[in-house]
Amino acid sequence: MKTVTITICDDDKTLQEFLQQKIRKFCANKNTSCRIICCDSGEELLNLPAPDILFLDIQMSGKNGMETARELRRRHEDTILIFVTAMSEYVYEAFDVDALHYLIKPFSDEKLQEVLEKALRQLQSLSEIKEGQRKSEKPLENQENSKILLVKRGGLSTKVFLSDIIYAEVFNRKVMLHTINGEIEYYGKLTDLSEQAGVDFYRTHRAYLVNLKYVEKYNATTVWLEQGTALLSKKQFSGFVQQYMQYINRQRKK
Repeated sequence: MKTVTITICDDDKTLQEFLQQKIRKFCANKNTSCRIICCDSGEELLNLPAPDILFLDIQMSGKNGMETARELRRRHEDTILIFVTAMSEYVYEAFDVDALHYLIKPFSDEKLQEVLEKALRQLQSLSEIKEGQRKSEKPLENQENSKILLVKRGGLSTKVFLSDIIYAEVFNRKVMLHTINGEIEYYGKLTDLSEQAGVDFYRTHRAYLVNLKYVEKYNATTVWLEQGTALLSKKQFSGFVQQYMQYINRQRKK
């Protein structure tokens, strides 16, 4: 694994020093190269490059840790987030920003080691998935069965084949994937998914993205799929029909 960048954001200098010592010892025992950066505030953190792993306090002057985490998540989806705090009341909000763990002060060396091991495993898994994506790059017409989406939720990363997605919809900043294997919900933007999905998908409405593979019928307002329906806006109708016809022609030539 590459050198792991670990940032500690806490306005308590004593805790900064404590965590630095424990993390360096842990990485040395694991033969893992790490670079540790410390900062005192959420504002300072957001001006730094995104770390691989972040230890973040909640109760800080200025922008608190939860506000900082929400802004960080909008910019960087892959940072592994670990809250370190004496405040237990924010534990449920931690799920909203995909925190890996919520360490409540004081915590034992054993608990810190357990969380670090979990973070490194997740980082390794993410690295392997990204490497697999790079190795499996092919011409667009051959990508249907190889392109994958990495969905992060609740500290876990789930691999989803784009070809298994029937359609996606967005509401309250959450994307719901309707797949052949069930539903998967995560925080994200439909625009980002649309850019990843390619020409076999079409944005029929600001809140819907459909996989043309599963379209059964449509009219001027609705697209019926093998499972479920999606809205079709008036301004998207012409583009949808054109792209769907192109999809049908590509399938006929295979």
